Amino acid sequence: MSNALDVDGLASGYGSSEVIRDISFSLAKSETLAIVGKNGMGKTSLLKAILGFLPAWRGSVKLTGKDVTRMPPHLKRRLGVVYVPQEHALFQDLSVRDNLRLGLLTDKDIDVVFDQVGQWFPVLTRRLAQRAGTLSGGEQKMLIVARALMAKPEVLLLDEVTEGLQPSVVDRLSEVLVRFRRDVGTSMIVVEQHLPFALGIAGRYLVFTRGEIVDSADVNGDAAARIESHMRI
Repeated sequence: MSNALDVDGLASGYGSSEVIRDISFSLAKSETLAIVGKNGMGKTSLLKAILGFLPAWRGSVKLTGKDVTRMPPHLKRRLGVVYVPQEHALFQDLSVRDNLRLGLLTDKDIDVVFDQVGQWFPVLTRRLAQRAGTLSGGEQKMLIVARALMAKPEVLLLDEVTEGLQPSVVDRLSEVLVRFRRDVGTSMIVVEQHLPFALGIAGRYLVFTRGEIVDSADVNGDAAARIESHMRI
């Protein structure tokens, strides 16, 4: 059976500067993989290269065995790849309802989907008519994640979703993502610096330093200490 995602020898960058170098890893179906490391090490650039926002200079990207290396991002979206960026990627002047609708390819069963959003994040369904730009930072992040989950992606890429959030919101995101993966079977890559969150939802991790993978292992009792030893370098 094919993996959800296979990255083989992927290299990319900006201008003439190579930012990620010959990255190889696989993501199994229904697996959550954490990619951890300090800021500026190329983690976000890796996600953008997988998505196609950055060109692949070398290597390949495969989804369930299909080579999608040169495929543009919007077509990867149709294959079930959904990205939650680090920044608040919302239409600030649109309502919560309209922002959520943008997560769907069609309006079929939209009321059922909104009911599901209410189970994940009840505050959102109480504010469907409110402009997204007037929500708190934590509520905006919940909206972005809910919009991504509504699509029931095959592969979900999450980039620093806990940045700047209160512990209660981080805990809620963790609960929702763990339950969603279990119920839907979505494969996830979580790029994070918040180690308790990342290791709490992932079964395996990669440590990223200067555009390269320097360590990888299953999540276990000494994972945090092992990762922190790399991040101090």
